[in-house]
Amino acid sequence: MRLISQRSISIWVGILAVLMHLPMADASEKPNVLFIAVDDLNDWISPLGGYEGCQTPNLERLAARGMTFTRAYCAAPACNPSRASLMTGVRPWTSGVYHNPQPWRPAMPDVLTIPQHFSANGYRSTGAGKIFHGAFDERASWDDYMKKGGDPKPTKAVTSDPHSKAGGIVWGVLDVEDSEMNDYATASHTIELLEADHEKPFFAACGIFRPHMPWQVPRKYYDMYPLEEIKVPYVPEGDLDDIPEAGVKVAKPQGDHAKILETDNWAYAVQAYLASITFADAQIGRVLDALEESQYNDNTIVVLWGDHGWHLGEKEHWRKFALWEEATRVPLFISVPGMTEPGSRCDRTVDLMSLYPTLCRLCDLAMLEQLEGTSIVPLLKDADAKWIVPAITTHGRNNHAIRSEKFRYIHYEDGSEELYDHESDSGEFNNIAGDPGMKEEIEKLKRWLPPNNAPDAPTQKKNANKTNKKGK
Repeated sequence: MRLISQRSISIWVGILAVLMHLPMADASEKPNVLFIAVDDLNDWISPLGGYEGCQTPNLERLAARGMTFTRAYCAAPACNPSRASLMTGVRPWTSGVYHNPQPWRPAMPDVLTIPQHFSANGYRSTGAGKIFHGAFDERASWDDYMKKGGDPKPTKAVTSDPHSKAGGIVWGVLDVEDSEMNDYATASHTIELLEADHEKPFFAACGIFRPHMPWQVPRKYYDMYPLEEIKVPYVPEGDLDDIPEAGVKVAKPQGDHAKILETDNWAYAVQAYLASITFADAQIGRVLDALEESQYNDNTIVVLWGDHGWHLGEKEHWRKFALWEEATRVPLFISVPGMTEPGSRCDRTVDLMSLYPTLCRLCDLAMLEQLEGTSIVPLLKDADAKWIVPAITTHGRNNHAIRSEKFRYIHYEDGSEELYDHESDSGEFNNIAGDPGMKEEIEKLKRWLPPNNAPDAPTQKKNANKTNKKGK
């Protein structure tokens, strides 16, 4: 006899509770949802203007279709805690899932993920590619799921080229067609769904992996960014001089950044990141083509989000894992037929915790007690609607950033602080936390800090058996 785990029992008890106590609208009348996740994508894309010359025509198409959130932020600047919080609606400070090596399901055994909630309400939930953090995929959350695969490897000539890596930052040209890449397969899986007939409405998640490292993509995308035209981020001399020790520890200037400078690879790395962005954009374009040509175009909500940003030298820092603007700002596009104004932009500060409750409102699903975010449906209806909720990002226990429309406030575990005025200092070069005139503003922002921070969830040992492998 096959035994049912306690976790599975808990999940289905929750689902049944939803079904038994809440009226369910006719599923055939509900909108479909196309839910596109992009890994490590920062604000360099053309709709956000972070890098002049970044070629993302398909994200421009998506922006023209609905609403662009110009101040959207992740709940955590790392893959696992960001995705776990978004997909469950539970903040890192509640779950204790703050870092990549912490399995999220043991920390939240009874929560319903977004696809589970949709499936419980008459939807077919499908996923492809990277939706949850790869080490902690959960096949049980989906009616159908295609796990992320691998990519072709570069030639030995590329891997031995001193301008194809700098320490742990890795890139390189691939002489292959797009169709040989895993993100192409992920997009194709979603395209097949859009081309098929369905008896139920669908929640379809498409997880694009690039521009996550290694930045190894087909040569044609590198060719779009000639090396001699590359601009590296501006970093003023002594940019770390006015931030506390806790911030310098996060930046690690003697790590990746020092290696990039030592090997003269800054421009090469920027080129590779841009190439990877444009490759990802091309795959998104294929999915948008399929949607627009399908029978579902007029009844499908489209949401595209990035799990966190990425530094390429700003604050002498590389990667995510920080509480500054470049690590926390994310792309967020939402198109709701009959609601969002095409080509509209919203400048209110929101974070990705809003997505689960927003989808519940848009699709007439129960608003579960576990949800800790605020629905942004009012903003989808009116981009200028009154909004007082800041974006909150957490990086490790007791380390938080509060982002209002004007300020970024960072509070570290040791009590040290940073404050930046984005109206006069969008690059976050001048920490004004010590300015006596800012004391009142800091106190206002500190009110949004969580009163309690859960202990760290257990960490999975590096070579332990991976979770959720069963049930592929």
